[in-house]
Amino acid sequence: MTSRYLKLFKPLCLATAAVLTIAPSATLAQVKDVKVALIVPMSGAWARNGEVHLMGAKAAIEDINKAGGIKSMGGAKLQLVVADAGDSIEKAKSAAQRLLAQEPELIGGTGAFVSSFTLAITEVTERAELPWLTLSYADTITDRGYKYVFQTSAPASIQAANFLPAVVTLASQTTGKPVKTVGIVMDNTASPVGLTKPLRDGGFDKQGLKLVTDEIYTPPLSDATSLVQKLRNSRPEFALMLTTNTSDSKLLLEKMDEMGLGRGRIPMVANGGAMAVPDMLKLVKKETMEGVLVVIANWPGKAQAALVNSFKKRTGEPWMTQDSISTYGDMWIFKEALEKTGVADRKKVAEAIRTMDTTTGPANYFPGKRLQFDEKGRRVGADIVLLQWQNGTPVPVYPADIATAKLKWGRK
Repeated sequence: MTSRYLKLFKPLCLATAAVLTIAPSATLAQVKDVKVALIVPMSGAWARNGEVHLMGAKAAIEDINKAGGIKSMGGAKLQLVVADAGDSIEKAKSAAQRLLAQEPELIGGTGAFVSSFTLAITEVTERAELPWLTLSYADTITDRGYKYVFQTSAPASIQAANFLPAVVTLASQTTGKPVKTVGIVMDNTASPVGLTKPLRDGGFDKQGLKLVTDEIYTPPLSDATSLVQKLRNSRPEFALMLTTNTSDSKLLLEKMDEMGLGRGRIPMVANGGAMAVPDMLKLVKKETMEGVLVVIANWPGKAQAALVNSFKKRTGEPWMTQDSISTYGDMWIFKEALEKTGVADRKKVAEAIRTMDTTTGPANYFPGKRLQFDEKGRRVGADIVLLQWQNGTPVPVYPADIATAKLKWGRK
């Protein structure tokens, strides 16, 4: 090789060596996405609730990533991995098993709306030591001694203890006289069963209420005639309508309207996110929904006005539901935990959640504005929110710090 070519070749070799030296470092500097799971029904009777759960989680991840991701991890982005829980306990459990097998890098997850599904899913996630957040209400979810399950809602027993006195007090204040009789129409899934057990075990007696109708069915409901007939015969002063999907709620409310009991003639108190989704207005007339009370674990208040407006623009939804704001908050819980750990390690993330105690950040998306979990994995101080359908919109009427309207009781 001539001296001329040697002079050209030597700088080229040095440049190539420099590239080879730098390239591995650049590769190592790349930050991997951090994977978080969402398992909710995306098909079947509860699919709409799963859809709004997904909307909230996606909105939060977009906001977190846009704001710089996980700063303690060099700006790592959150990535959502979604699985369909389907319409049965078996499908929900299988979805969890498949997801964990396919996504070994998951650091946590949230879901699954229906308490029965959540119980099955968390059997799988607990064995995998995967931290799991849930809005589901059943006490049994956090009564099993599990260390990796965290319930952001007030469990059914707390809701049962708190909502009935609130309803009775608000009704008495509005009408000027006490209410004395109550009825129940409910499905037999875990959440309604858990909610009504303490009521039957003395909760009604404590409030001076006599249970005059007590009807239980297996969802989905095909015909509501016999259930509503029982209400018409007993005429309670108000009734608990504890359904977990919108199709059953539609059948019951329309049948009550048909039989002359709807629109506040017998005030109905429902429980859970299924009764506050915008789709109710696609299924039944807004007049049919008028006056229905909904006991719920989470709802955006005045402090979340900017978030709600942003959510409505992104999704086209007329309002932000319990399901959406809860999964929105769940993503921020994982962000907070990851900022503390600085590493995508599910055990360390779980420990960060266990020791979390904050009134900022993720606490802004849950009633009470404090985020801390007790030894069972239940959110400390979690309480209820009472919504009422008024003029085609569910509005908070309790507690006072988030109420935007006053309770209306009975048909005027």
